[in-house]
Amino acid sequence: MKMLDKVLNPREIRRKLGLNQQEFWTKIGVTQSGGSRYESGRKMPKPVRELLRLVHVEQIDISRIKKEDVEILDYLKESHPDLYKSLRKAAKAGKKDKDGGAS
Repeated sequence: MKMLDKVLNPREIRRKLGLNQQEFWTKIGVTQSGGSRYESGRKMPKPVRELLRLVHVEQIDISRIKKEDVEILDYLKESHPDLYKSLRKAAKAGKKDKDGGAS
């Protein structure tokens, strides 16, 4: 088992979120039976691990992600790292304010 597989224990994540297998796996396009096999130890392909991480660990609504958004982020990171850091900091502060101070 690779390190990332150990870190991303799908059963543990699902239980912490209080979701059943159907709810948990459907959000990333995996059938309940496929998810059950991953939870039982079958090796999870890297794309599935990444989707699991984005959706259930990072709590990102992947339906809102557009290719051009990723291209803009890449451009900012590479060409204007200070601006990127400043915007990231402002976004985190805005999220804290919106969540009532919790993050």
